[in-house]
Amino acid sequence: MAKGYLVVHLDVTDPAQFEKYREKVPATIAQYGGRYLIRGGAMETLEGDELPPRTVLLEFDSVAQAKTWYNSPEYQEIIGIRLGASTGQAQIVEGID
Repeated sequence: MAKGYLVVHLDVTDPAQFEKYREKVPATIAQYGGRYLIRGGAMETLEGDELPPRTVLLEFDSVAQAKTWYNSPEYQEIIGIRLGASTGQAQIVEGID
C-alpha cells in the first residue's frame, strides 16, 4: 500500500495565534499514525513561482489514513486556528509503493 503525504505551504499572518495551533496539532497527527518529515525548515525555490515561506510535509501509512486524520474531530477542532492565522495551500499526495 502506498504512503499518503500531506503537503502544506503556508504564509503565517498571525504568529501568536499560529503558535496555539503548533502546540496542539502534533498530538492529533501522532494519534492518527502520522509523522513530520518537514516542519518549516529553510526553503529555496529553484524553479517556478515563489511558494509561501513555510512548508510542512506529513507522512501517513496511506492516503486513507491522511484523510482520516484531516477529517477527524480532533483536527477539525483546531483547523480554524490555522486558517485564521495563515494563508496557503494543502494537498494530499499518494506516494510510490
